[in-house]
Amino acid sequence: MSKIRITKQFSFETGHALYGYDGKCKNVHGHSYHLFVTVIGTPIADSNNVKFGMVIDFGDLKKIVKEEIVDVFDHATVFNKNTPHVELAKELEAREHNVLLVDYQPTSEMMVIDFAEKIKQRLPETIKLHSLRLSETTSSFAEWYASDNE
Repeated sequence: MSKIRITKQFSFETGHALYGYDGKCKNVHGHSYHLFVTVIGTPIADSNNVKFGMVIDFGDLKKIVKEEIVDVFDHATVFNKNTPHVELAKELEAREHNVLLVDYQPTSEMMVIDFAEKIKQRLPETIKLHSLRLSETTSSFAEWYASDNE
């Protein structure tokens, strides 16, 4: 049977700052992110299976991405934990803000790598992550492809 790719789009709001950057993004700011998750697999051929004809139920894919990415990053502020932003993060957390400290510079490029690893771990064995596209503005996005990372 043919391999089929399916894509689901997600949206979330996240703030961040890029420590050491030489432009405006060194300041704390936010984006309305759009994440496109594409998986690839063979549609289920068993006509007795309730998911007959599906590669993966869009609801199952939504659950994975929502739990791993959207619920974690939505309305959070992300800082690299290996920078002086940790002091600002502590202050914000003390004021009950949702702060994420990550092991990387929170650029779209690095976030999409992080997201790929999280999603891959949760997919059924028969489904592979094909690609991710993370848009931080209407004209700027980062892409991750499995074929580039084999």
